[in-house]
Amino acid sequence: MDFLTNYGLFLAKTLTVVIALLIVAGGMVALRLRQRGEAAGNFKITELNTRYLENQAHLEQAILPAKQFRLIQKQRQKEKKSAEKSHTQDALRTYVLRFTGDMRASQVTSLREEISTVLAIARPGVDAVLVCLESGGGLVTSYGLAAAQLARVRTAGISLTVAIDKVAASGGYMMAAVAERIVAAPFAIVGSIGVVAQIPNIHRLLQRNDVDIELLTAGQYKRTLTILGENTDEGREKFQAQLNDTHELFKDFLQEYRPDLDLSVVATGEYWFGTTALKLGLIDEIATSDAWIEAQFSQRKVIEVRKMPPQSLAKRLRGSVEQSANRILTRFFDQLRQKSLDPQERL
Repeated sequence: MDFLTNYGLFLAKTLTVVIALLIVAGGMVALRLRQRGEAAGNFKITELNTRYLENQAHLEQAILPAKQFRLIQKQRQKEKKSAEKSHTQDALRTYVLRFTGDMRASQVTSLREEISTVLAIARPGVDAVLVCLESGGGLVTSYGLAAAQLARVRTAGISLTVAIDKVAASGGYMMAAVAERIVAAPFAIVGSIGVVAQIPNIHRLLQRNDVDIELLTAGQYKRTLTILGENTDEGREKFQAQLNDTHELFKDFLQEYRPDLDLSVVATGEYWFGTTALKLGLIDEIATSDAWIEAQFSQRKVIEVRKMPPQSLAKRLRGSVEQSANRILTRFFDQLRQKSLDPQERL
């Protein structure tokens, strides 16, 4: 009975403290969110050279004899100290960005902030940017903006490389083409330089069910093809002409950045795997992004820059509550275990 009473008092005190802390923390977080804006998010900066060496050390520790591992670590420490002494502001840096595209190129919001941040400190003619790109393309306007963001890097005089591990097709390839150098894995899909539009039409279904559609426009070509109304040959011709114009703009864009491309061969809407794309001049090198990054370690600091999505206040508080609950339960079971032990068994 005494145990239950003591535990009840302990639990009440603990919950009171936790709730008070959560209220204070919630108020502070809410204030910071109001000051910075809820969409601010955070940047995650990772020096890939260091992470690579740490991973290597973990593996060596697991498979090498302890004495040999210690000798290797001592040697690395000496090399690190020597490098730090000779380190200067002129150290070469490569900034790594990652873009995974959907139909609307939604990640362009993060990409533009990452690029703005890197351009604020990157040195023209010295530093470089690598974009690890994965996208099958999407809306013309969305990918046009994404490509324009990468063009900012070129305009600033920063060397730009794009690495394709899986796919950069259509709008994805339009982004890749901005780079001075494109590297791709052997079986990465590249190309699909074309424009496509698919519009369902249910006009006949509506007619069979005696449903009328009134489509009113001001302007001859305000609507060319529609989903509900009856499409005309004139509308189809105009819509096709618009697709052709977009395709020509796509080709002109590629010609500007990759003038050696034979567009009569590659701008047919087809796609190719990396090895064939190299022969066609669509890419410049066969390599994975990992291999390309590791090759930089001996000469450059490789720094990954990622804009992390913002966390809502509710999500942050939920995480705090879960952690507090875990701590309370842990302390409870520890006390329960101690109560149940024989006095001679306690530590």
